[in-house]
Amino acid sequence: MTDRILVLNPRSGDGRRSDRARTIAEERGYDVRESHGKDEALELAREAAREGASVVAAAGGDGTLNEVVRGVDREGRLGETTLGVVPCGTGNDFADNVAVRGVEHAFDVLENGRRRRLDLGSVRWTAEESADALGETPARPFLNSCACGLTAEASARTSPEAKRRLGVLAYVLSTLQRTRTFEGLQLDVRAGPRNDPVWTGEALMLLVGNGRCFPGEGMRQANMEDGLLNVVVVRNRPGLNYLTDGAVDRFLRRGASHLTRQKVDHLEIDASVPRQFSLDGEFVEGRHLRADARPGAMRFAVGEAYDPSPVDSTRPGRPDDA
Repeated sequence: MTDRILVLNPRSGDGRRSDRARTIAEERGYDVRESHGKDEALELAREAAREGASVVAAAGGDGTLNEVVRGVDREGRLGETTLGVVPCGTGNDFADNVAVRGVEHAFDVLENGRRRRLDLGSVRWTAEESADALGETPARPFLNSCACGLTAEASARTSPEAKRRLGVLAYVLSTLQRTRTFEGLQLDVRAGPRNDPVWTGEALMLLVGNGRCFPGEGMRQANMEDGLLNVVVVRNRPGLNYLTDGAVDRFLRRGASHLTRQKVDHLEIDASVPRQFSLDGEFVEGRHLRADARPGAMRFAVGEAYDPSPVDSTRPGRPDDA
């Protein structure tokens, strides 16, 4: 039996790339295990890690990849297992970030690509009125981003049919439709080891990135080896017309007065009422949330064009030392 496992979501995207991934995996001797329901990819990855698999890859979108990483993490084998992604979903943001350009290329990367120690984001949340229960809740990782506010709520309302038919454009259209009715969210945001104040007031969005930057930062990929989270709080501006050409780019340009940006290793968020948070496109609801960076937590196969230092950082990257 092979110790190279591919966890495949056959429902990702339009299904054609998933079919292609299955064919190539079987030709190259991978053990293909299909997920057919929520959290099944997590359990399949957990089983693969428990068996001592040397490679566990996710064939699907960012949600499938998140489940696979969570599964390996629950077995405590992120450091020993090589993780990989075969992009078969709608957006495939994380695959872009690690320079995996397609299904065929993904298998070349798994077999011959560099291994890097990449950071993970980790969150705990509770919907209780008091934040005291945060320390007792289980932590959940995210690879790309944790988002709250307009983008998260619009994404939650984007149907699977629209994503299959329109791809990434479905998220854009859903966001524009929500701008006219979104009322903003009251947040108190603190960061760092002393919980220094970052933001208090009404926000349109809270964006916390591990693998990605946000509009206005000049690049899509964040530094995933600096042990820090990229945090952007966007102040609510009800009068802005998002349907105007270039409005979103101007709204999120670097240095804009309505943006608060931080790079931190720890973040605490209190909302006035429970809100939806998107973790790599999967949703949780909470009134209080704690986010932390996990430096170098996972061993990941990356493409030849992957840049370990795409933005300025005070901390060096970490080549794989395994």
